Order: sequence, then structure tokens, then C-alpha cells
Amino acid sequence: MRLLTVVGARPQFIKAAAVGYAIEAANLGGAGIESVLAHTGQHYDFQMSKVFFEELGLQPPNHDLNVGSASHGAQTGRMLEALEAVIQSERPDVVLVYGDTNSTLAGGLAAAKLHVPVGHVEAGLRSFNRRMPEEVNRVLTDHLSRWLFCPTDTAIANLKNEGVVDGVHLVGDVMYELVVRFGQRGTLPPAWRDIGIEPGRFVLATIHRAENTDDVARLRGIVRALSEIAAETPVVMPLHPRTRKLLPSVDVHLPNALHVVDPLSYVQMVAAEGSAALVVTDSGGVQKEAFWLGVPCVTARDETEWVETLADNRNIVAGADRADLVEASRRQLRRGRAQAPAVERASAASTIVERLLQDSRTG
Repeated sequence: MRLLTVVGARPQFIKAAAVGYAIEAANLGGAGIESVLAHTGQHYDFQMSKVFFEELGLQPPNHDLNVGSASHGAQTGRMLEALEAVIQSERPDVVLVYGDTNSTLAGGLAAAKLHVPVGHVEAGLRSFNRRMPEEVNRVLTDHLSRWLFCPTDTAIANLKNEGVVDGVHLVGDVMYELVVRFGQRGTLPPAWRDIGIEPGRFVLATIHRAENTDDVARLRGIVRALSEIAAETPVVMPLHPRTRKLLPSVDVHLPNALHVVDPLSYVQMVAAEGSAALVVTDSGGVQKEAFWLGVPCVTARDETEWVETLADNRNIVAGADRADLVEASRRQLRRGRAQAPAVERASAASTIVERLLQDSRTG
């Protein structure tokens, strides 16, 4: 089986690494999978891209497309053109895409147009907000995929409600496997100690989604909330390059206790999440990781596709209003950490590889 994996953004590097480990294990058993990786270049900064390949031992890209930043239409169009050429030259049996980015949609659409079957890892997620580019990418990719690898029962139900039942497989969450694999390896950056950040006594904040960064009012509300929270508990915000560029537009004074730092590697990020008293985020992956680590979370969005994290108020969806975010954060800080939940499936990646191999043998 010749497998082309398409990645382009930080969460996809993490998920593809988990599947990559499963491919290596299968090949040790004689599976004979030929693995080809195409990196669209959607995330190209070292701290958002190359560092993850190095740290996770991810297969180096066979094709680095260097698409870079652009509007949604322009970026997706450039990816489509480049990926079409890759697929035509590599002639894969399967194209595997991950998550909900423009790279996901471009990879799936380019393959479908060339009649190459598509596998979608993290299929079936829904926020039910079509204003989110990620939601559009998810829905379209699901409806053109042959294999829909779902992380949860809710994802299965979402697809069934849309009439999608063929090729749907409940496999679990590949990101959970990485938390298990690397969760105990990282430590807080030494520089954090120099600014007075102690394990269990800080709030970790990550903001990057376009719905927040492209709306000055929303971004201002979030930054004001974090500034107010920092007056009581220090806040550390590893800043996505997109957010760093836009932050001056909110015209909010940042207190000394709100520490803006460079993006973290994957292992550092998991360590920071596990050491935090609270996580405030608009990232789906960070919501999940906080949930698995037993750390209370506040989501700075109006909805979440990861509804499982809402159990027992482990995660509170608070939107972008300053007062709502501050109130939810104070509530979560009062309740403290919870016992990490039991997760039944820790073999999602190997299940995905086994399914692809089985179907490739039977045609």
C-alpha cells in the first residue's frame, strides 16, 4: 500500500506522528507500507513546524510545498494546485488527511478529483457554526472521504445525522496516544522560573483561531479578561505568530503578571498544560489535552466540537466576553484539578493503519 499523508499545521504534525509510529510498527511486521508525506507549509515558522518534526521524530516531508500564509481561498487554491501534482507523480493508493484546516480540505479535494480514496482522521466533529472555516473544512472533507476515522461516539452520531454511514469507523483519538507517550517527559522552560512561574500556580492561555484574532472586539475582550485574571494568578500566553501580529490592535495594557512568551514545542506544551492551575484556550487540541490531564479548562469560543470535555464542568465554554471569561476562570480555579478521566481507547493509530491495510488487500 502506498500512502500519501498531507499535513500543514501544528495539530496535524502531532496526529501524523502517532499514525507514523503505527506505520513503523506495521512495517516491522511485514506490512510493506510505502509512506510519503507532503507538507503544505500552512505553518512554516520553526516553532510551529520544524520543531515538531524533530521532537516527535516525524517522517521528513518528501514534498515541502511552501504555500505559506494567504486568504482562505488563495491558500486553499495554491494547495490544490500543488497537491494535484504531488498525487499525480506519487500515484498513492490512499491519501490520508487530518483535522479541519485548509490543508485538510485541499488534500481531500485534490485526491477526490483524481479518484484516489481519502481517509479522514478526526472525522465527524461538528461545532454547528458554519461561520468557522474549520467547520466548512470538516463537513466537506467528511463527505468526500472513503474512510471516516472518528474519535468519539458523538462524531459517529453527527455523521449519521448527515446520512453518512458507509466507511465510518470509531477508532478513538490519536492525540491521546501522544499525551500518553510524551506526557511525563517534558518540564517547564527554565526561563519561566526566572519570571516567577511555579507549577500549579499559573494560568496557561492560548488564543489563535480566526474567529477571535480577526475580530478586534472579541480579541480585546479575551485580552482584557486575561489581564484581569493575571492580577490574581499569573498568566502565561505562548503566542501564536498570528495573534502576536494582531495583539497591538486591541489597545489593552498588559500587566506584568501576563507573560507573553514564544510558542512551545509539543512536549513543552503538554508539560505546561499538566503543570497549570487552569487552561484558557480556543484550541480544540488543547481542550482535549487539558481534559485528559485533569486540568480545568475555559474555552474562549461560543461552542466546542469536543462536547465530551464538558462533562462535570471540566471545560466551560465562556465565549469572548471579558466578564464571562473572568467569572468562568475564577470558578475553575476555585474547583481545582480533577482526577484524569479513564480513556478506553489508546490504540487509534494502529486501528487506522490496520483498517487501511485490510481494505487495500480486499480491494
